[in-house]
Amino acid sequence: MAHNSFYNEILTDHNLHPTHKHELPDANFELEGINPSCGDDIVLKLKVVDGIVEDGAYTGDGCAISQASADMMLDLIIGKPITEARRLSEIFLRMIKGKITEEEMEELEEASVLQDIAHMPARVKCAVLGWHTMDEILEKL
Repeated sequence: MAHNSFYNEILTDHNLHPTHKHELPDANFELEGINPSCGDDIVLKLKVVDGIVEDGAYTGDGCAISQASADMMLDLIIGKPITEARRLSEIFLRMIKGKITEEEMEELEEASVLQDIAHMPARVKCAVLGWHTMDEILEKL
């Protein structure tokens, strides 16, 4: 039960006080991610310079899970090389499928609270929307 309370606390905090939900005028990459099954819609904006994700933000609307997941993702990837951002995404997506080590779980920091989404199939697409959108951007670099 303590884990569930922690999960709700983190999700609520990222929804009420998102760090990265704003415009990013100097972004050099932008992509819209849409989850048609529930209406989540985010526009992910990244500033990537010399192979480093220097900054990132998102705008849009969606459920608490999609918005919090995108915010937590940006917490993790800003300041990291593209290769590291992609590696963290791969770990996150494996976590959602329940195939992750304890060490990898720790690397995901707060995003690890979304681990139990795997038991809520209808919510998986919400949790991975920002991550898939980031992957699409970074695949082109």
